Amino acid sequence: MRTLFVALTASVMTLLLGPTVIIARLFRVPQGPNSIYARCIRTWARSIVFAAGAKVVVHGAEHLENPEGAVFVANHVSWFDIFGLASVVPWCSFVAKSELRRILLFGFAAEAAGIVFVDRENRKQAFASYEVAAKEVRRGRAIVVCPEGTRGHDYHLRPFKKGPFVLAIAAQTPVIPTVVHGTIEIMPKGTFWIRSGGRINLHFLEPISTIGCDYEHRAELMTATWTAMAETLRDVYGARTSEHPVANQA
Repeated sequence: MRTLFVALTASVMTLLLGPTVIIARLFRVPQGPNSIYARCIRTWARSIVFAAGAKVVVHGAEHLENPEGAVFVANHVSWFDIFGLASVVPWCSFVAKSELRRILLFGFAAEAAGIVFVDRENRKQAFASYEVAAKEVRRGRAIVVCPEGTRGHDYHLRPFKKGPFVLAIAAQTPVIPTVVHGTIEIMPKGTFWIRSGGRINLHFLEPISTIGCDYEHRAELMTATWTAMAETLRDVYGARTSEHPVANQA
């Protein structure tokens, strides 16, 4: 019953808010922290979290406000990671896989709202998309990126791709290491079945500056971010990992 309610809520909110942001984009309504785009993304996400009977708990809320923009680097284990993050991160956008663009209405609406789609199989196109995202960050926007590339089956932190850190360096804005926990219990990978009453813990860790960094510092920045997140998962939730931070792909 809960799964059906969430699906219905997501469908209705997409049908209501999707055309709203598309029309706003057609009429060149400006973006901004209080824009119709930001409000629609937040309302859409909060509605889905509410429908799931979930509660979002924020740790490190002082790191959410970044007037000059920021890149939030998060782990990814469930679709509810996205809903939780979008419900609290101000004026946010996401770097999402290109396949989502093909979903009827959702894809058009997401692009109109500022979501950046990346074809991870095409290295050149992926970096071009990150440059688009960097321009958004320079405007003061928060960009949320999941550098593991896909969802995991548990909370151990997997290797990161370097592209998101190239984005942060290009924008010269801070990286906010972000740990998401509790979403597997709501909706694990491999199923659409939703368990009611979950608690989504969002940990926004100490920002890591990119001022003075260039392309050659991307691996160093990635390692520092990965380490901060892995330590939080280990110390707070006992999630241990034998993995290393480096992935071979962008």
